[in-house]
Amino acid sequence: MIKSWLARGIAAMALIALAMTAANAKSLDDILSDGKIRIGINPNFPNMSTRNDAGEWVGFDIEIGKAIAAKLGVEVEWVPTETPQRVPFLVSDRIDLSLGALTRNSERAKLIDYTVPLHTEVLAVLATDKVTGDKWEDFNTDGVTLANMRGNWTVDWIKENMPKVKLELVDTLADTVRLVAQGRADAIVENIDFFMAFTENHPDTKWRVVENPIFVAYCAIGVSQGNDNLTEVLNIVLYDLHSSGTVNKTWEQFYGAPMLRTVDPNPYF
Repeated sequence: MIKSWLARGIAAMALIALAMTAANAKSLDDILSDGKIRIGINPNFPNMSTRNDAGEWVGFDIEIGKAIAAKLGVEVEWVPTETPQRVPFLVSDRIDLSLGALTRNSERAKLIDYTVPLHTEVLAVLATDKVTGDKWEDFNTDGVTLANMRGNWTVDWIKENMPKVKLELVDTLADTVRLVAQGRADAIVENIDFFMAFTENHPDTKWRVVENPIFVAYCAIGVSQGNDNLTEVLNIVLYDLHSSGTVNKTWEQFYGAPMLRTVDPNPYF
């Protein structure tokens, strides 16, 4: 516990130090003058962003980033940004905005600003018709095996909240879904939106998402703290993209199913 406390303290101090020494973020005027916006994307997160066989960036974030740039009338510079780098890259002015399923939370909000939500992530249960249960608690029982990926934060969540289940861990989204399709696991408890496209690889399996989610997280675009003009314009752009159906259509294009909980556009926020 002491080591854990020290590690958290060191990490917090590092972020504070980074924030104190950060360069001034590019303003909207700077971006428009340069004719370029630097967008941080996760390089290892299909179907958010990944390279195709031709080496080109493709995915949900790529299409949304292109749409934002088009609205601003600028070109895009894609900046590969691993998950732990998203906040530091914003703070140190290495990117102008961060995509990559950036979930809003209070710790990040101490260092960066958020736009209105871009999409949601639904922590829920993906199962088949072979397993009964109307809520996630019904799956916390002896004899139930859950499939998940090594390194996912949900592995620890399951161990704490569903202690009766057995866990089978693999390395990819596709392999996680395959375990359930082959009957080697009963269900998946995860951010289910990211797994839906892979269910199409197993058309003979009767998939179902348990109706009551565990919780819904809202992911927004990260912006450097205090860059209010850029944030305001991005909010207007997102309202347009939501209202036109672009966000949901793009999500379904890359994830093979509608977003489980859509974002309702609001012109005042």
